[in-house]
Amino acid sequence: MGGLSMNRREPVPPELYASLQDASRKLSTQTVFFHQAVAKSLGLNITDHKCLNIVLEMGRATAGQLAELTGLTTGAITSVINRLEKAGFVRRAKDPNDLRVVYVEPIPSNLQPLQDVFAPLGKAMAELYSRYSADELRLILDYLERSAHILARQTERLKG
Repeated sequence: MGGLSMNRREPVPPELYASLQDASRKLSTQTVFFHQAVAKSLGLNITDHKCLNIVLEMGRATAGQLAELTGLTTGAITSVINRLEKAGFVRRAKDPNDLRVVYVEPIPSNLQPLQDVFAPLGKAMAELYSRYSADELRLILDYLERSAHILARQTERLKG
């Protein structure tokens, strides 16, 4: 059967693929614009905002980890950390087991501005999710996770 799926599916009209590509581009652009507006509202630039997001997701990170994940130089990351620290979102903390290692960690008591910015989005997205069945949401989740994986691979390809 050479690559053909055993599932019998209806042929997909080419215009549906084109519409998916167009919607994906629009979503990507709106996502960038949204995060730029979030960053500005927090007194940050977009790179600082996304690095803060990485620190929040990881719980804590070293400058080297941030540099590796973002593709920025360690010098640029040091400037990012300085700005995030000055804004009060993070602090530097030495690893008690290895004092040469410095972590960047969030300051939970100072993260309310982030929660305030994202709460309306969370509410709007919850309303959107309520339009779909659990099976449809699982399909959407699968698509999003696979899309993120593809983007990560393509990012690595471009980094060389």
